[in-house]
Amino acid sequence: MYYGNIKYYDIANGEGVRTSLFVSGCTHHCKGCFNEETWDFHYGKPYTKEIEDEIVKSLDKDFINGLTLLGGEPMEPANQKALLPLVKRVKELYKDKTIWCYTGYLFDSELLSPSRAYAPWTREFLSYIDILVDGEFKLALKDITLRFKGSSNQRIIDVHKSLKEGKVVLSPLNDKKDKSTIYGN
Repeated sequence: MYYGNIKYYDIANGEGVRTSLFVSGCTHHCKGCFNEETWDFHYGKPYTKEIEDEIVKSLDKDFINGLTLLGGEPMEPANQKALLPLVKRVKELYKDKTIWCYTGYLFDSELLSPSRAYAPWTREFLSYIDILVDGEFKLALKDITLRFKGSSNQRIIDVHKSLKEGKVVLSPLNDKKDKSTIYGN
């Protein structure tokens, strides 16, 4: 797997201050994508054990709320497989940190049942994710007032509750608006 960028101290891609890993490789090719260069599975730099160690170490600070995975597409099967050791390790070391994941795949119809995104390790991978922002970015539904998502079709899902209840359970963050955008602050 390759990655396009790592943002330490990111405040845009999930609650609080986070480390965000932008993986490479995406087959959605959403019109208006903010990170088009990461569609290429070989864009950026190779993801190595040393990079994983740096990411894990960056989470050691008390003020870091967690890890965010985005891209590209973290839920492409090859990317899931490469990221599985990272998410497992983060949850073992930092039980109080959250893991967010952004995906164009739909949680209920594409990640939990046979599809091009489903792999033998998908359920295990999802078990380490706290919040999943799912759904392709739709330019026609773009809404800059939404917090943590780019278009109104996307959902902010509480993964643990959803897996436990066997249905999509939206996070309370799903309908939050960004007041600074609404009021022009």
